[in-house]
Amino acid sequence: MRRRPAPRSVALGEMSSFEPTAAHPVRLRIRSLPADTHFDPHRHAFAQLAFCASGVLQVMAAQEGADEVTYIVPPSRAVWIEPGARHAVHVLEHAEFRTLYLHASVTPPGWTGCRVLMVSPLLRELIEALDGCRDAARERLLSALVLDEMRRAETQPLGVPLPASGGDKRLRALCEAVLRAPGERANLGAWAADVGASERTMARLFRSELGTGYQQWRQQAVLAHALPMLANGTPVGQVAAATGYASESAFSAMFKAAMGQPPRHFQPRRA
Repeated sequence: MRRRPAPRSVALGEMSSFEPTAAHPVRLRIRSLPADTHFDPHRHAFAQLAFCASGVLQVMAAQEGADEVTYIVPPSRAVWIEPGARHAVHVLEHAEFRTLYLHASVTPPGWTGCRVLMVSPLLRELIEALDGCRDAARERLLSALVLDEMRRAETQPLGVPLPASGGDKRLRALCEAVLRAPGERANLGAWAADVGASERTMARLFRSELGTGYQQWRQQAVLAHALPMLANGTPVGQVAAATGYASESAFSAMFKAAMGQPPRHFQPRRA
């Protein structure tokens, strides 16, 4: 079996020029990142919105004392990361990475924890317009519109919880294996055998450490795996097969029940 190259860990770089202030409450940082780039776990004192104009990201985030959650971020989605949340980023496909850093004075009230936002075409264009903006009045207007679009954006429960770092290592290994290939096995028993545990033991660990059953957790993993494929234009039938579904119709029914829209809604629109 071919071994994948190790992820390329990169430094965060100088942050002072991107740190938001009361005078400049919204800061934009743009980076072009090759696949397998990895930012080690870190924190910021301010909130941020992680988004990519193209490519796919995996964002892992956790507040102090809370379970870690992993988010798969295609270009149609963004992850809001609250101030102080410990997080790491892994680039799954070459990404044009956009990060908005936000001052406490403009953080939407009541926004705690991390969440996935739907990125509207307007929000996408506003973020691009901030790049290189040197006019203070225009920057204020663009920033106000960015914040308004963020507040109006729909949220989706697309995070996949992972065990805390001090949790059961077998559960952690099983969860990471499913995230890498959710279609490889459909039942918990086969996955449990891989990590040297019984199905009953792993079912109990899912309940005690993640507060959910395996099937409910796996559905979130399937959605996280399927969305980037759909965003890249992969046919629905191929996505269904890659996520372990025997038929396109069964996958589509699950997807629509969870997301409110059929899979084709998340594919690129043809001219």
